[in-house]
Amino acid sequence: MFSTRDRFREIVAAAPSGAARKKHPGKAVMAGGFAGGLEIMCTFPTEYVKTQLQLDSRAVTPRYTGIGDCIKKTFAQHGFFGFYRGLSSLLYGSIPKASVRFMGYEALRNKLVDKDGKLTQIRTVLCGLGAGVTEAIVIVCPMETVKVKFIHDQNQAKPKYKGFVHGVREIVKQEGFRGTYQGLTATILKQGSNQAIRFFVFNNLKSSFQGGDNTVEIGIARTFLCGGIAGAASVFGNTPLDVVKTRMQGLDRHLYRNTLHCAQEVLKHDGLKGFYKGTVPRLGRVVFDVAFVFTIYEQTMKVLDLVWKTD
Repeated sequence: MFSTRDRFREIVAAAPSGAARKKHPGKAVMAGGFAGGLEIMCTFPTEYVKTQLQLDSRAVTPRYTGIGDCIKKTFAQHGFFGFYRGLSSLLYGSIPKASVRFMGYEALRNKLVDKDGKLTQIRTVLCGLGAGVTEAIVIVCPMETVKVKFIHDQNQAKPKYKGFVHGVREIVKQEGFRGTYQGLTATILKQGSNQAIRFFVFNNLKSSFQGGDNTVEIGIARTFLCGGIAGAASVFGNTPLDVVKTRMQGLDRHLYRNTLHCAQEVLKHDGLKGFYKGTVPRLGRVVFDVAFVFTIYEQTMKVLDLVWKTD
């Protein structure tokens, strides 16, 4: 007799991926949300440090000399849970963000695949781009704006945000609904390029392991490897956009007329290297983040294929 645990392991290891078939968007919503929620709980501290370093503009007296100094000062001033300030805003958004991303990707993929369930290179990029733009507009921009304001607020002598609900209420009260949509252009550019790069790299690596047969199962370890490489590629490909987006969403957003002006100010005060501030902590988070999410998503989809018949 197999135990429940043994049965689950058997399902995850042996269930067909269904890569050649169209995937139901409803399953993508569930699998994406599940993966997104687990991921942010594990990686938020590195996101916090990355955001702190990006907000620490050289245009003013810098607070931190580097990653280690930022970690040391944060722990000394706020303790271990100081690294989780702003988690609630990101957690509330991470589940629907991943859901919208994978739903958007699978919906576009279902429209663009050929009869063999394959995408051309251009269509793979378009599917990823479409997924990124959709999540940017629907979820990411307001979520990231609130998160950045929360983290930036902690650096003030007298923080004014007492929690997620209070923070959102104060932002809307002072700046209106559009106050939660600051840096929209930069966010669309960042998320669109992010997902275009990630899905393109992930799918190409996965296809190489499959030997051109998209019904072949590549296993958990290889899926994790493909996701990690895709995450690293996206970091080096669009960190400049991430820096500009973070500046546009901070409490000093009033210093910039628009996204282009913000980029010009970064170049003026920080030079080219200013566009890569926070790269190391972001790289550590994103590589694990993307590998984790793609792996959990793929395995969850297999289980859903067994328990939820949609063909």
